[in-house]
Amino acid sequence: MIRTMTIEDYEGVYSLWKKIKGFGLRSVDDSREGIERFLKRNPTISVVAEEDGRIVGGILCGHDGRRGCLYHVCVDEGYRRRGIGKAMVVKAMEALNQEEISKVSLIAFTENDVGNAFWNTIGWTERMDLNYYDFVLNKENITAFNEQ
Repeated sequence: MIRTMTIEDYEGVYSLWKKIKGFGLRSVDDSREGIERFLKRNPTISVVAEEDGRIVGGILCGHDGRRGCLYHVCVDEGYRRRGIGKAMVVKAMEALNQEEISKVSLIAFTENDVGNAFWNTIGWTERMDLNYYDFVLNKENITAFNEQ
């Protein structure tokens, strides 16, 4: 079942994130408080996939009124290749469409072969015409990568 994510899903989603090899988690943004803040700003467009009574997939989805963005798209390794990821993306994009958002973007780490193959397979276009820049405002927001 694909449904809208709520803060009550945090423990299940965070547990899933911790299982995904190479997944980057930020100490502030991905804390319960950080996710609660994100969901309050974007209450209807993040999604989870639930199966066998547990969360097996999730997408944080937000927008700024102009462009949507997908974050932390993942499916538990034991549930992959069953259409769950694509169904979650469709649900999030339908929710963005309801909010009159016309374009959606995401970032996939270059070493994320599984993720990059997924995005290419479902019709997303890799941009080669721009550079992506970051500026860190909160140096306490450290990214740690899962090594499993």
